[in-house]
Amino acid sequence: MKTIKLYREDVDLRQCDSTLLAAVYDRGEMTELGAKKQENTFLVVLDRTVFFPEGGGQPCDTGFVGDYPVFYVFEKDGVVYHQVSAPSTDIAALMRNAGLDDPETVRRPVHCQIDWNRRFLHMQMHCGEHILSGMFYQEFGGVNRGFHMGDDYMTIDINLEERPEFTEFTQEMIDRAELLANKAVWSNVPVTVLHFDRREDAAAMPLRKALAIEEDITIVCVGSPENPADCVACCGTHPKTAGQVGLIKIIKAEAYKGMTRFTVKAGQTAFADFVLKHRIVSALGAQYSADPTQLMEKIKVQENKNGAVRKELYDLKKTLISRQADVIEQIYSPGGALERGRAGAGSAGTDSIGTSAGSCSSEDSDGSVRILACGRSVPVVTMRYDYFSIDDLQTLGRRTADAVSGLLILVAERENTALLVSGGQPDCGKLVRENAEIYQGKGGGNATLARAIFSRAENLDTYLDLIEKHLR
Repeated sequence: MKTIKLYREDVDLRQCDSTLLAAVYDRGEMTELGAKKQENTFLVVLDRTVFFPEGGGQPCDTGFVGDYPVFYVFEKDGVVYHQVSAPSTDIAALMRNAGLDDPETVRRPVHCQIDWNRRFLHMQMHCGEHILSGMFYQEFGGVNRGFHMGDDYMTIDINLEERPEFTEFTQEMIDRAELLANKAVWSNVPVTVLHFDRREDAAAMPLRKALAIEEDITIVCVGSPENPADCVACCGTHPKTAGQVGLIKIIKAEAYKGMTRFTVKAGQTAFADFVLKHRIVSALGAQYSADPTQLMEKIKVQENKNGAVRKELYDLKKTLISRQADVIEQIYSPGGALERGRAGAGSAGTDSIGTSAGSCSSEDSDGSVRILACGRSVPVVTMRYDYFSIDDLQTLGRRTADAVSGLLILVAERENTALLVSGGQPDCGKLVRENAEIYQGKGGGNATLARAIFSRAENLDTYLDLIEKHLR
């Protein structure tokens, strides 16, 4: 027995009284019918329904059948199935206790109510899609080859195929279609839904698309049949007048499989989009002391200034990195601080970076450079920076990697991050993977270059101390 679809007769109907005919709770049967694979649910069949089932690119209605929340509605072979959430995990017991498992006791009156806000939004969006598609077709011969409705937007795939003079959309064409669509909304023309039993009768309408079905055909006509904004076969729900769509706004146009995919908002979603963007533009206008007509020019001027500052900063950092590379290469050069530290010749003055020549453990006056060498199989050089980012140190590490003997540790103090550099021995990546996590750190890399990242400075210091002791 096919379900009586009350929404076809009155799209504004929000509730109804129905008779429960059947309940389906066997998971295999539910899946075969087309239900969603969700636990603790079952299907109910009614003699009549106000719920629109998913179809034609439009999502289904939600709401309540009796006390049961309806979250999915679909149709198969003329029967509308309402998938509801159950209050119990033992569905079989629930069915028995409620008498829903027996055809003799399942029949009962139930009250149905849809989520009207959701329904009305879908009506606005779907009708908006019709009107805009109609304008693409009338003006440029663009054929709607795909339609999808999301929660707050829809996509329409238009193929320019009916008029050879149009091969691709220009911004002027898009703007014109959008304007004409909104003019149809402002004219508040009627939206008529007609039902035909036979293809021959429906084909007499001024259709935008050829019919693909032979019987039980529903035609939606926006405006008069003599001069429609759109006329096409559709099973969805639509408002009774175009004015209820409110507003149609194209958000984006992009190439898609040889067509143009338009992302569109209509009705409440278009209004919400305008409100959001108005707030953003107003805030930017206040920030740049400009009205909307001047805003982009003010932003462009500021971006040019920012670009000049970024270029200056880049050049300065490049110079600083070059100088630090020279310092590091001097440490590792013949006769440099590292070699003198290994020699263990005793205290003999102070070199250019503040280390005591010949000492086994040395650091400069502010502690930014630390050299551990004497009696070590793997010498360790640690250099700390409060003005370089870890990305800057990555550049510095790559530049000086060939000069490194042992382990070089470059520390970005503001980011609590250390960059380990070596010739492959010791394995920098291994030192990070096996030790950083002990002190709530993370990171990674390869044998010659690896990062160790910490949330706290003390954890970084403890980790570095561990590494130095580990390499004694």
